[in-house]
Parts: sequence; C-alpha cells; structure tokens
Amino acid sequence: MSDKHFIAHHRKSDDKEQSLAEHLTGVASKSGSAASKIRLDGPGEIIGLLHDLGKYSEAFRNYLKSAVGLLHQDVDEEYVDAKGLKGKIDHSSAGAQLLWQTLSQRGPEGQFVSQILALCVASHHSGLIDCLDVDGNNIFARRMGKPDSKTHLIEALKNIDPSVKEQLDGLISRQDLVETMIVSLREVTEKSKGEGKQIIWFKYGLLVRMLFSCLIDADRLDTADFERPAAKQLRMNGQYEHWQTLIDRLECHLKTLIPKSPIDHLRQDISRHCLEGASRDKGIFSLSVPTGGGKTLASLRFALHHAHKHGMDRVIYVVPFTSIIDQNASIVRGILEPKGVEKGSVVLEHHSNLMPEDQSWRDKILAENWDAPVIYTTMVQLLEALFAGGTRGARRMHQLANSVLVFDEIQALPVKCIHLFNNAMNFLVEHGESSVVLCTATQPLLHKVDPRCGAIKLNDGSELMRDVKKLFDDLKRTEVLPKRKPGGWEQHEIAELAITEARDSGSCLVIVNTKKAAQAIYQECADRVGFSVFHLSTSMCPAHRKHDLAKIREHLEDDNSPPVICVSTQLIEAGVDVDFGAVIRFAAGLDSIAQAAGRCNRNGKRPVGYVHVVNPSQENLGMLKDIEIGRDKAEWVMDEYREHPERFNERLLGPEAMQSYYEKYFFSRKNEMSYPVSSKNNGRDDTLLNMLSENLLAVSEHNKSQRKAPELYLRQSFMTAAKAFKVFDESTQGIIVPYDKEGKRIIADLCGASDAEKEYELLKLAQQYSVNVYSSDLEKLQKAGAVKQIQEGVDVLYLNERYYSKTFGLSTTPVEAMEVCIG
Repeated sequence: MSDKHFIAHHRKSDDKEQSLAEHLTGVASKSGSAASKIRLDGPGEIIGLLHDLGKYSEAFRNYLKSAVGLLHQDVDEEYVDAKGLKGKIDHSSAGAQLLWQTLSQRGPEGQFVSQILALCVASHHSGLIDCLDVDGNNIFARRMGKPDSKTHLIEALKNIDPSVKEQLDGLISRQDLVETMIVSLREVTEKSKGEGKQIIWFKYGLLVRMLFSCLIDADRLDTADFERPAAKQLRMNGQYEHWQTLIDRLECHLKTLIPKSPIDHLRQDISRHCLEGASRDKGIFSLSVPTGGGKTLASLRFALHHAHKHGMDRVIYVVPFTSIIDQNASIVRGILEPKGVEKGSVVLEHHSNLMPEDQSWRDKILAENWDAPVIYTTMVQLLEALFAGGTRGARRMHQLANSVLVFDEIQALPVKCIHLFNNAMNFLVEHGESSVVLCTATQPLLHKVDPRCGAIKLNDGSELMRDVKKLFDDLKRTEVLPKRKPGGWEQHEIAELAITEARDSGSCLVIVNTKKAAQAIYQECADRVGFSVFHLSTSMCPAHRKHDLAKIREHLEDDNSPPVICVSTQLIEAGVDVDFGAVIRFAAGLDSIAQAAGRCNRNGKRPVGYVHVVNPSQENLGMLKDIEIGRDKAEWVMDEYREHPERFNERLLGPEAMQSYYEKYFFSRKNEMSYPVSSKNNGRDDTLLNMLSENLLAVSEHNKSQRKAPELYLRQSFMTAAKAFKVFDESTQGIIVPYDKEGKRIIADLCGASDAEKEYELLKLAQQYSVNVYSSDLEKLQKAGAVKQIQEGVDVLYLNERYYSKTFGLSTTPVEAMEVCIG
C-alpha cells in the first residue's frame, strides 16, 4: 500500500481536501441507498465504490493537485499542465475493468452482470457508452481491453486505501451480488412474456440506465456536499412532510369548495371517483374527463392518497408545456404550502434547462435532482430523464421509481416517442414500483398501438371514471361549428368574426397554430376595437403569461366588463383554466379542437358556447407535421360526422369520434412511433427502439466485418441513440428575460452573485422569467449581441431588454421603444 494521500476534491474556500476514500465510500452509500428502491442495493453500492478507482494513480493525483494549486510549476517535480490534460487522464475505466475481469469469471450470468456494472462505471462522466456502435464496432470490448498504462488499474489496486479495499472485498465476494441482478433481469423477462425479444432487451437497457442514474446522482450529490457544505441545507434528501399532512391540507381545501352549479357537482363526483380509485393496487390508470372537469385537483387527490396507501416517495406531475406548469403548480402550492409553511418545501417546479449539459462543480450544486414530495415538470424533462444523452437528465431517472406519475394532457405526447414512452411506463410500473395516471379529455389509444413495439398496459378496469360516455354527455357545454371554406379565411375576416363574437358573447378566444399568426390576428383585432385585446405565446416568460392571464380572468369573471379578445397559440389548450363566451380555432387535430372547446363556456354560465373551426388562407404548416396531419384526419371525421352523426352518438367531440380520429391518425403514423433515425454515415435507416434493444442492424454490421456474432449480452448503441434523441426536432435553450422589475432584478443579482447558494435560489426564481428558444433563434440573438452570460464561465444566458416586448415577449429583432418592458 502507498503512504501517499489520494484526494478526490479540493475546496478552495478553506483549503480543505476530501480524501478519495471518503468520496468513494460516500458515493457507495448514496448509490446503494438509491438502488435499494429497485432492490439492487448491492450492485448500487459496488459501482459507487469503484466509480473513481482510477484516481488512485500517480498520474491523476498529480493532475488534480496541479489543477487546484497544491503543486507548483517552479517548485514541484510532480507538477503537470492540468489545463492541457483535462479530460485526458482516464479514471473511470479502472473500476469498470475490475468488475469485468472479476465477475465475468462466474459463468454466463456473471458475464451478463459484469457488463451491466462495468458499463455504469465506465460511463459515469460521459453518459452511457455504446456497447456496439452503429457500424458494429465493439466499443465496450475496446474499453475493457484498454491497456493498463492508460487505465492504471494495477497501480490503483496497489494504492487503494485499506478501508476501501476491505469494503470492496466484502462486496465483490458476495454470492448474491450477481444473483440480485439476475433476479431483476428474470423479472423483466417474466413480466414481458408475449411482448417479444425487442421489448425485453429494451427493458434490460432501462434497468441499466436506472442503476446508472443511482450512481450519477450519488456522485454529484457527494461532490456537491463537499464543495459547498451549506448547499446541503438547500436539499431535503427525502425528508418530506408526511403524506397524511398533505392529504389533510387538500381535504380541508376541498371542503371549502361549495357547489354553485351543476358542473360543480359533477366536478365533486369526479373527485370522489379519484379518491375511491386511490385504494387500488399500483398500476397504470386512465382518467378520462372532459375539459373543465377539475382534473388538476381530482388527480392530486388520487395521487396523494395512493402514495400514502403504498408508501411511495413522491408525486410527479408531467405537463406537455412549460406554459401550464406555473398555473397548476401555483394552485397546488397554495393548498399544500399554506401560510407558515416554507415556500418550495413541498412543491418543486422544474421548467427548463437554464444550465448546460457540460456541468462544472457549480452547476452540479445548482442542478435539480427532483428531491421534493411533489414535482411539476414537463414531458420534455421526463423523457430526457429516460432517454437523453449525458448525465444531467439521467441522474433524475431513479426518482421515478416508487412514485406516482400523473401525465396531464397525455394526448400531447410526441408521436415518435410513443413506443419508447409506453415501454418505459410499463417498466416503471412493473419494476420500479410506480403508478402511472394518463389524464386527458381526449384519451389517445396508447394501448392499441402495435404491441410488438410496445403498447401501454391499460385495460377496461384501468379507467378511474365509471361511465365516461355519460360524463361527456353531462358535461356538454359547447357546439362545434365547422366553418371551413374554399380558399380559406383571410386574417381580417377572422378578426371580424372574433370582434362580433366578443360583442355578442362578452368574450372571444382565438387559437392559432403559429406565433406569426398570433401576432398578426392580435394586430388586426387591436387596430379595430377600443376594448381589451390580449396576446399569449411561449415567447412570453411564465411570469408574463401569468400576469396577462390574471388580467384576462378579471375581464371574464366581471359580468360588467367590456368585451375582451385573447389571441393565443395552442399553449392555452393544455389545461389553462379560462372561460370564454366563444372560441375560434384554426383547423387542427380533433384533440386540439376538443381542448379549445374546453376554454369555451367552461363553467356552464350560458346555455351553449360556440366553437368556430376555420381554415386560414395564409398558413404554412410544412414545418408543423403533427398539426398538418391532425388537421387532415380531423377534417375526415368532421365530414363523416356531417353525413352520419348517429355513428358518433351525435357528439363530434365525444369518445366515439375521438376514437375514430385516433385510429385514423395513428394508422397513418404507425411507422413513426418507434422514433425513426437515419445514419448520416451510411444512409441506413434505423429506430431508437431498435438501437436501445436488440440493435439488429449494428449486430449485422459486426457480423459482416468480424464474421461472428459479438460476444456481448447488451448490444445497445446507448450513446448514439441518446445523442439522436430530441423530444422535439429542434433543441431549445432557456434564456432569462428582463420582464418587469423582478426579471431585471434577478438578472442583475445573478450577474453579481458570488456564491453557489445564492445562484441556486436565483435560478429557481429565474424559471419564471425564462423563455426557451430554438437553436436557430438563439443564433440570431447571439449574432445581434442580444444575449450574454450572467458571468464569465457560467453558461447561463440573459436577454437584452431591447429584445423583449411587453406584448409579444422575446423577439429576435429589436422592439420599438414603446414596446420595451419598463420596470
């Protein structure tokens, strides 16, 4: 054993060192604890103990000490150019090789398990590496065969601390280390009977990522706890309010809701059904309730009672867009965090990625790992936790285990992600001890897609509502008026219809398909009337939208208010609680039309509310394939309904019509549901579903070149698939915007912040003052000098105030002086 002291981290603030032994045992404890939720505490512990084994080398020791100033160029012979060596000294392969070499000696089962564990350790800085790449190269074998001169395994084992060696020997000699993993793998196989090899191997991959997530989160937390001890106070580490306390707060609030109309009585009935359903065993549920039926509180009631009954860790609400997180989360926060309860101690909102994927130690402290009892996040963040590259999203995946996942407006799930999503949800329920609730007024047929690729496991008993057809009849409050015409509607005609409806009904909502159309129709209306006209789009930050929605609601709830018009993109359809007298909807999918109808006569104040469906003359949906195809299939259903309304139970937006729509829509897109990708190198088409399961095309390439099958159990192209994965076709970057005094204050404080704890709090506040922009728009803003970093070396961006309009939000060109937000 060496008498030299090996360190993992050095804290500049007080010159303290964290020994490598302290770090390895700390990560082992945290990783094992996280993995215990999936009954893999032993495997979790050993990958935590070995993840940085390679740091027991002189090369890494000298690199680290040089990097933090403990070795000096003119004094110490061991000094090296740390800047030039950054990322070049391998410290992650040694532990992986040790696992591979040791456990693979225990027969086929040991080989399978050793590959899983070695894969996690080897990948803990990069994200899961490819086993085979798309060209059939055996990347995993290359990594395991890397020479000792590069990995320093032999040297590390000579230098290892005795305490770490003793713990390692105890773990690696355990017979149940391999057996525990094999039991989990067999469970995957057993519970996937009839689903085929593709799905089984896909779930094996999810099990690997779940274990990997435990390691990543443990490593980041242990590092953060040392680097900034005060940051530990900002985390709850699973010490939450008891579920019964949160239930009592909700039930107390529900008792204050006195029914004032027939719709209120129906909402209470829906809530009661959710309460009754909460006592069921864990599983996958559907909550099919028309818009305006009170799904937010009803599903929360189910989730809290269900979590309490089954001793679950957290409730995670997943919404389709950032635009509705703030509304739903603020409602729930007002109930679960009453006066006297620290804000943020129960409800955590996770909107957007302000922090870059390439995280520094500072970023690791600030990054959220969903450590709260009730999480509100987006479908993008959820899917990135399951499938995206790197380590930022992956570290959150283990938090999905033993949780209640509530998907609000599940119909907004991107088509290309359907099979990936279905298999992941089945996996989380079958192996992660979780429950899943699919909420919507327009339930997509996720259980009726191709079962060979992955259908979600819903059945007739999964629905929480007893009589969905009757519920839709009872909650009918609108009439849809298809008003398509040859050549389409001109913008001024749409504005005239909106003004007429606003005057007749007191209010009118116009929902369009593009931001450009929203601005144009808004301008047409604003130029013609003397009453209030509002605009809503995702170019506005959440605080901005919240402010304008509050003003809109003031108009809508005041019977003596002048008429009001709101022109919005489809963001308003996803659960935003507003009640307009009339709605105009640009032609789109039938699910979108139904969601638009949910903003019309929502509370039943009128005998009927009219929803006009119009086809605009000036609209290019070439880049919006989902909307274009949805519109075409909806037009087919509307034509069928006009000829044979009895086939649809006389309801254009009822369950029968919606099922017919989805059958048409999904059939036309069945080849897109496995996430198709094309390799630019060889022009070969593939799917992420295949790449993350059997990876047959890569195996075929390997067989051609090597003339034999790869000697690997796991053959997935994890990293290549993760790099290809994007929830939407173009990635986005969060930018903090100078909306109002608070947005400007947050930017100023971030630019001057000197410690990570302050930044942590400021960045949580900044979620409300951020806008996600596509890379093409970000490039325009950067060229114009309109965005800057909050501090040098901290890749969090903020916007120049000349590029933020008080009406339209973020702009890629300077706005007029009168449009700049004055705060």
